[in-house]
Amino acid sequence: MKKNVTLNDGSKVEVGLTGNPSGKVIMLPIAKKSVYGQEAESLKMWGVDPELGKNFIDGLSDEFQVLYFNFEGHLFENPQPDHLTPENITKDFLLIADEMKVATFSYYGYSWLALVGLQLAIRTNRLESLIMGGFPPYKGPYKEMMIVTEKTHEQALNNPGISKEQFEENTTPEEIDWNNIQIKLDPKQTKQFLTMYKNLMDFDDTTIHYESDCPKLTFAGEKDTIVYGENFGSVTVDMIGLLQKNKQQLEQLGWDVAILEGKDMDHTKVMQPNVVLPLIKPWLMDHL
Repeated sequence: MKKNVTLNDGSKVEVGLTGNPSGKVIMLPIAKKSVYGQEAESLKMWGVDPELGKNFIDGLSDEFQVLYFNFEGHLFENPQPDHLTPENITKDFLLIADEMKVATFSYYGYSWLALVGLQLAIRTNRLESLIMGGFPPYKGPYKEMMIVTEKTHEQALNNPGISKEQFEENTTPEEIDWNNIQIKLDPKQTKQFLTMYKNLMDFDDTTIHYESDCPKLTFAGEKDTIVYGENFGSVTVDMIGLLQKNKQQLEQLGWDVAILEGKDMDHTKVMQPNVVLPLIKPWLMDHL
């Protein structure tokens, strides 16, 4: 079943519900649309699965119902520069569940969509489980991400740069000078994430209260440490370091913690279905 759901800002997002009708529901806001041809080849060069959304849905739908949509893609087409707050995102996700007649569900998000899952967990008792990939649930790098996002927005306002498409088609990862690269972005797109992080500056993830006592899994890759150059504030976003440092505390708080080992297990690699599914599918089957 597919449906165009009207969100709180009036924009419409395509949402699907598929899979095993007797299975529990997994919400996947990370379900990007498949791409083909040259664009797909460019993504593969960067280690990105061009059929990421499809492969996640196919990989889970034999055991579970999958409630899926491409939230990031929706935001790039329909920016919310002044309204992308944790509160509004949560309202949109619960509205999507309501429109699709889903009462309770598990949630999987990666990177910034993982922190959205945490915001969801403290605002609703409808979660049956929570999986956060690539963003630690305890002592998360909110201030560092605020700096990176602020610098990205400044570049969008001030620098012509090269387009994202030119960047992906004409550059290989080995050729990039990350200290000096300037990519042309729409300021409305970058401002919405600045708004989100500004609204998280007073958020203390060490004292949060969860609305439901559901099973929780967090994971990151062994090499998930991003060192940003001067253009992005000269900060280090150390996802794996924070997860390792606070592993014991997280386990005491009821989290299962997984560190995916390997010299190539960076932020992008660990986002891919062939890495994530072998971890989260058995975990979901054990905990639901």
